[in-house]
Amino acid sequence: MKSIIRGVLIASALVIPITSFAQSTEHTTRAQVRAELVQLESVGYHVGDGDPTHYPDAIQAAEAKLAARDASTSNYGGASSTSQSGGGVSAADWNAMYSR
Repeated sequence: MKSIIRGVLIASALVIPITSFAQSTEHTTRAQVRAELVQLESVGYHVGDGDPTHYPDAIQAAEAKLAARDASTSNYGGASSTSQSGGGVSAADWNAMYSR
């Protein structure tokens, strides 16, 4: 009887770490990938230019351009027309800063 309990304990000790590394169920859809490609093409990146030696540089440059464009059109940074002294942080501001 003790050997059965010992076997169960050893088996559970081996199985628990495996389950902790399970992937999440969120998958990227085809529509999301296509939308990302459209965004990258809008900043000058062309899929399959035929030069695989410069692929990492080209995609990283396109992503940097896209990030710069998105940063310039977002509401972050820049001058503010209101001033708060001692005001708390709203839930929307907190989520915008720390949700990524």
